[in-house]
Amino acid sequence: MPLDILVGAQWGDEGKGRMVDLMAAEADYVARYSGGDNAGHTVHVGDDIYKLHLIPSGLVRPHTIGLLGNGLVVNPNTMLDEIMQLQQAGIEVGPERLKVSHAAHMVTPAHVALDRAQEHSRGDDLIGTTLRGIGPAYVDKIARHGLRFGQMLDEENFADLVYKHTEAANQQLTQIYNAEPLDAQVVAAEYLDYARNLQPYIADVSAIISEALSDGKIVLAEGAQGTLLDLDHGSYPYVTSSNPTAAGALIGLGVGFRDVHRVVGVAKSFQTRVGEGPFPTELEGEIAGRLRGTGEAHWDEYGTTTGRPRRVGWLDLVLLRYAVRVNGLSVLALTKLDILTGLDPLKLCVGYQKDGKIYKDLPMGPADLSGFEPIYEELRGWNVDISGARTWEDLPSAATAYIQRVESLAGVPVYWVSVGAERDQMVVIG
Repeated sequence: MPLDILVGAQWGDEGKGRMVDLMAAEADYVARYSGGDNAGHTVHVGDDIYKLHLIPSGLVRPHTIGLLGNGLVVNPNTMLDEIMQLQQAGIEVGPERLKVSHAAHMVTPAHVALDRAQEHSRGDDLIGTTLRGIGPAYVDKIARHGLRFGQMLDEENFADLVYKHTEAANQQLTQIYNAEPLDAQVVAAEYLDYARNLQPYIADVSAIISEALSDGKIVLAEGAQGTLLDLDHGSYPYVTSSNPTAAGALIGLGVGFRDVHRVVGVAKSFQTRVGEGPFPTELEGEIAGRLRGTGEAHWDEYGTTTGRPRRVGWLDLVLLRYAVRVNGLSVLALTKLDILTGLDPLKLCVGYQKDGKIYKDLPMGPADLSGFEPIYEELRGWNVDISGARTWEDLPSAATAYIQRVESLAGVPVYWVSVGAERDQMVVIG
C-alpha cells in the first residue's frame, strides 16, 4: 500500500496541519520526518483548536498511529508536554499510539542556550531562528557527537552523556559567547527523568513503517516547514537546518522510493514567510493588512510557533514551479482562498525581471533573490463569500479562473482548495 508524502511548497505556514488532518482520515500511520518543535501545525475541529509543534497533527484522528522519525531533533520536554495536552483534551496518546525513532536526536537546554547566544552574536545579520535549539542540535548530529533517543534506554550511561554534553557546551557559552553556563548536574537529572518517562515510546520507526506498508496499511509522511526553507534547496542562509523537501521524508523515516504513491504540495493562495530573508512579492500597506488578517480575513497570519507577524505578498509562481520541480509534486492543495475575497484585481507573479532580462525560472535557485523584480499578471477578483463552498460549482467563476491559472503556471493539478479554517471548509476537486 502507498506512502503519501505531504510537503510545504513555500516558506512554511502553508496550512499543512489541516491538510494532514484531512488526509489522515484515510491513513493508518502519520509520520513526521524532519525538523523539531520549531514547526507548528494548527488543526481546527469545531470549537477545538489543536496547536502542535512536534507530535504529528494527524494524531487528532482517533484511529491513527503517530511516528517521529530519525530525521527529527526532538525536545523531550516538548514531547511530554504535547502528550499531556492531547490527553487533557480527551485524545488518547500513549506508547501504543505514538513512537519515536531510537535514531532521532534530542534537543537539550545546551542547544537552546547556544542558539540564543549565536543569534545574539550576529547583531543586525540575524537569520531569524526560532531560538529553540534546532540548529545546534543538527550541528551535533552532523559532528557525530549528538544525543540519540536510543541512548535513553541505558539510564546510567545516558545521564553521564548528558552531563558531558552540557559541560562541553558550557565551554562554548562562556569562552566564545561570554554567556552564562548551565548547571550540568541539574540538566542531567532533568533528562534522566525524561528518559524514564519516554522509554516506552522508543522504537525502530523504520521497521514499523516497513511492516505497515507490507501489511497493506496507508502511511502519511507529514512534512514540517517548507521547500524554500530546505537546508540545501531553500533561500540559504535563511533556512532551517533539515530537509523538509520530499526526498527528506525517505531519509528521515528510513524508507525507500518503491512505496511512494504521490507527493502532495501545500501552498497558500498567496505568499507568506516568517523571519528574515528575500521575498520578491512582499507587500506593505492596506493589501498586506488584508492578507495578514487585520482586515476582513478570517485567519490571522501570525506564526504558530513564534507568534511573529508573517510577511505577506502575492502568490509567486516562479517559486512554486521551483517547489514542484525539486519535490516532484504530483498534486497541489491551495489554502486560504477565502482570504482573497474582496481583493480586485488579484495578482500572480509569473516571472522576474533583473538587469533588463526576464526570467520565468530561477537562474541559480532561491538563495539570492536580491534585485529580482516580480512580473505580475492580473486576474479578476470576486466579492461573494466563498466560505460555504464545498464543490467546484459552488465557487464563483473568478475563483475557479484563479485556481485554473495557478494549475497552468505551476504545471500540476490542484486537488483541494480550503475556504476557511474549519475541518469541513474544503473544496475537493481531484
